[in-house]
Amino acid sequence: MKIFEDCFGNMVRLTDERLAHILEHPEMIDLASEIGHVLKLPQFVRRSRSDETTRLFYEYYTRTLVGDKWLCVVVKYSESDAFAVTSYLTDRPKTGETLWPTS
Repeated sequence: MKIFEDCFGNMVRLTDERLAHILEHPEMIDLASEIGHVLKLPQFVRRSRSDETTRLFYEYYTRTLVGDKWLCVVVKYSESDAFAVTSYLTDRPKTGETLWPTS
């Protein structure tokens, strides 16, 4: 298991099982090492529209195996825990309340 700090100062768990799930997608193999970076220094973070306890961390990457894409790291929060649910590449970030940056 890996532990990362997010841009809000929370510790986020990435379990071996969740990492294995992420790596089932060949396009994610070279980007798995970027998960911690995206959590700590995202371009922006949005709250999930379907689950208010879930946040979507985004960073744009050029020249991935499938072209220029957004890397999204999905994190679920509770009062005493935060864990990465999944991470994936997408053409377009989901809509929702922007939580980071705060300005």
